[in-house]
Amino acid sequence: MPRATYYRHLNRRSRAEAECELRDQLQRICLKHPFYGYRRVTAALRRLGMAVNAKKVLRLMRQDNLLAQRKTPFLKPPTERPTDVIVVPNLIRGLAPSAPDQIWVADITYVHLAKTFAYLAVILDGFSRKAVGWAFDNTLDASLAIAALDKALKSRNPKPGSLIHHSDRGVQYASIAYRQRLADREIKISMSSPGNPFDNAKAESFMKTLKAEEVNGKTFADVNDARRRINSFIAEIYNKERLHSALGYRSPLEFEAAFKQNTMR
Repeated sequence: MPRATYYRHLNRRSRAEAECELRDQLQRICLKHPFYGYRRVTAALRRLGMAVNAKKVLRLMRQDNLLAQRKTPFLKPPTERPTDVIVVPNLIRGLAPSAPDQIWVADITYVHLAKTFAYLAVILDGFSRKAVGWAFDNTLDASLAIAALDKALKSRNPKPGSLIHHSDRGVQYASIAYRQRLADREIKISMSSPGNPFDNAKAESFMKTLKAEEVNGKTFADVNDARRRINSFIAEIYNKERLHSALGYRSPLEFEAAFKQNTMR
């Protein structure tokens, strides 16, 4: 066999083996994260040391029927209307946090159970998008939001006077008990403008991710089953593993660890 023919054959075999390995890793990623789009899958492959471009990943995902599933809509349950009684300005508009615990964003959403609804209150760090506090129950009063806040305060212990807490104008966040909790820790209060969800875009984005990747299409037996599975998703998947395009395709924990390492130099 001529030497040139031998090397062409060898190169073809090497390329075939490389593509098999690529497809194998791609399928592993999509199995673990079925709602990753091709850009996140590309980033995950590159983290494994695989030199691949997004167009090829998209092509392979189409061929293998691995493109992310569509979201399934649910009817919304009755919710308490936002209040216009408390007048609080939006302190974070145009403000970009440069470190953790400068801005927290809070929101509440519903989760469809087998026969009823339950509710999740969550607080995210505006810098890393890490969920720092959350609570899940079948009640929608201020105690749910306070439970999430207490968890966040316990896990982060922010410096008095250094933190802004931002939310929509929901009655839970406008309640005397909730605002007093914030005042006791010298946390500044910020609220979205009426009817403007873009003022709280990071919290809205988290809720969409939660619904798409853990809630929609799932069946929860009861509130305890839903709480266990949602707790696991937030703590083990969202905070530790899920890649965020806004964080350079790193998880919130990785992003905070990198920030801490850089500030210690």
